Amino acid sequence: MDLIKELQWRGMIHDMMPGTEEQLRKEPTTVYMGIDPTADSLHIGHLAAIVLLRHFQQAGHKPLLVIGGATGMIGDPSGKSAERNLLTQETINYNMEKIKIQLSRLLDFSDSSNGAMILNNYDWMGKFSFLGFIREIGKHITVNYMIAKDSVKKRLETGLSFTEFTYQLVQGYDFYYLFTEYHCKLQIGGADQWGNIVTGTELIRRKNGGEGYALTCPLITRSDGGKFGKTEEGNVWLDSGYTTVFKFYQFWLNVSDEDAEKYLKVFTFLSAAEIKYLSEQHSKQPEKRIMQRTLANEITSMVHGADECIKAQSATDALFSKDALESLQTLDGSTLLDLFSGVPVYEVAAEKINKGIGVVDLLSVEAPVFASKSEARRMIENSGLSINREKITGVNAIVNGNNLISGKYLLVQKGKKLYFLIKVK
Repeated sequence: MDLIKELQWRGMIHDMMPGTEEQLRKEPTTVYMGIDPTADSLHIGHLAAIVLLRHFQQAGHKPLLVIGGATGMIGDPSGKSAERNLLTQETINYNMEKIKIQLSRLLDFSDSSNGAMILNNYDWMGKFSFLGFIREIGKHITVNYMIAKDSVKKRLETGLSFTEFTYQLVQGYDFYYLFTEYHCKLQIGGADQWGNIVTGTELIRRKNGGEGYALTCPLITRSDGGKFGKTEEGNVWLDSGYTTVFKFYQFWLNVSDEDAEKYLKVFTFLSAAEIKYLSEQHSKQPEKRIMQRTLANEITSMVHGADECIKAQSATDALFSKDALESLQTLDGSTLLDLFSGVPVYEVAAEKINKGIGVVDLLSVEAPVFASKSEARRMIENSGLSINREKITGVNAIVNGNNLISGKYLLVQKGKKLYFLIKVK
């Protein structure tokens, strides 16, 4: 399928400058996208544009990723209702290095003709003096042109500093610089970046007489109107230190049916035929959540790797599948702790468990899951106690070292919702 037609089918084009499609068909084109290092991790709000860039690379075009070492010091007013806090150069450099690691998993950075490159706009912007910039760049773009941008107009009533007002000029110069030094002819980004991107095409036209192009993707939304990528804990991050792989996997697994089909088009590289087949199978057995599982598998593998995705699948099965006991035994200790982060953890001497200990004594004497032995017995008699997701059916049941998960843990479930971890020491 033609690249533009495929992107339109996937719902990944919001605006496109006239001539862009012709340019892409004419020759392999260098395409750039900018990311400001305002945090030391990307979040899934960045993913749509990165996946878009990957589509261009797979079609033979060359991606440039500009990490905003300079623009990150200013702050983009687009989509913001208040001034951003300015970051120090040290923080920006640290954030950049972390982001580079994440991007290396999402694009091909080989030495091939269309291998992706990462650049830092501070490398060229840092050489400008204030007077040099307003003479060389500022004189080519009028104030009227800059004020007409939506990102500026929306902030005029609440207040907009000169620093943020100049952001579009700095980003515009990035495009001009890449046009002249790297023959880059297309900039892509989210829909809220349109004004900044076309400032770059205008600067190229006025200063160089050349022609640059612009293409933006829609800002992703949820079908219920809620903000995409937000949970009760905040952003869904690509760094597992902020959003664990299990929680990342669960985010995609729990999207609605309507969103699942849309997100399969936007965030995966499955074909139209494959997505249609998944949709048909899902409609026959919606309880199996076939689309959501495929979505979670595809994106988690892309962002965190296949091995981490398998661990997240195992953790999910350990909680929800009929083969929970078998699945639990495949988990490593860190995944188990991640899965049950926040639940009470009791330590018990290894020798007491290894030689075998009665469940009642274990959970009322060694680990105070129950206040008394009689309470533990009642819970067992009422079928309310499970260890490692297996129902305990007798008050004389024994556990030993063979029951330990990863040789170290027991998972105790009391009633329907209360979980505890027993850890050997």
